[in-house]
Amino acid sequence: MRETIGAYIALTKPRIIELLLVTTIPTMVLASDGWPGGWLMLWTLIGGALSAGGANAFNCYLDRDIDAVMKRTRRRPLVTGAVSERGALIFAWTLSIVSTVWFWLVVGSWLAAVLSVAAILGYVVGYTMILKRRTPQNIVWGGAAGCMPVLIGWAAVTHSLAWAPVLLFLIIFFWTPPHYWPLSMKFSGEYAEAHVPMLPVVAPTRRVAVEMVAYTVAMIAATLALVPLADMTWVYAAVAAGSGAWFLAGCIRLLRRANEGKRKLHEMRLFRDSITYLTVVFAAILVDPFLPDALTVWS
Repeated sequence: MRETIGAYIALTKPRIIELLLVTTIPTMVLASDGWPGGWLMLWTLIGGALSAGGANAFNCYLDRDIDAVMKRTRRRPLVTGAVSERGALIFAWTLSIVSTVWFWLVVGSWLAAVLSVAAILGYVVGYTMILKRRTPQNIVWGGAAGCMPVLIGWAAVTHSLAWAPVLLFLIIFFWTPPHYWPLSMKFSGEYAEAHVPMLPVVAPTRRVAVEMVAYTVAMIAATLALVPLADMTWVYAAVAAGSGAWFLAGCIRLLRRANEGKRKLHEMRLFRDSITYLTVVFAAILVDPFLPDALTVWS
């Protein structure tokens, strides 16, 4: 029973869910300009975990042929047979439906429920079914589904949307390519074998690195644009600028190694650094509403 439960949990890709929830909590705090309430926070996080888990379970079902080819995914439950195809589909549908009802009735936000459904459709239909196997830009546009938790978290608090959550959406949107492409570089051979046209598979490393730098610059601009738009403090501004410069330097180093034709690009270091960067920026967003108004940049 323990192994079966563990296999179904693995279908939800818990590490991805954890990263999504890291962005949800600070968004809710920013939306309420303080603590939004423990119960609302808990209910929203549960709804978000159910929604993301359902989408990831659908992804595992649809990508089971790819997972069987790639070495790093060969131990996923549908490949090993720990979960049946029928069981995975029922599980995915159940989580997705329950998450929608949960947002509507428990969280009490029809807008959050609609955004949750849009996120599931974007990831399952938009990314997994349409984009992933057809275009090198799959992770760019398909990654928009991973940006939805900030909109959902904002809607759960305010029952509306504003420009601030749109900027938070853009931060994650621009962050996704320089986050995921280093991983794709590392496993480009496996993606090629699975016939998945990730950009590092079909384009020269230098071009990928140049695009990563461009997306990182746009990401930093979005983090700084949040300062006047959401009345952020000098603390957030300093963290956003400093961590952005640090991550940009990492992307430039990778570009320099690619230009020099070096075999070791240290792409996995940049992949891990991208997670650290996003965590630091959203931690600053989490703390900012509790800082004195005197520290506000535009006060």
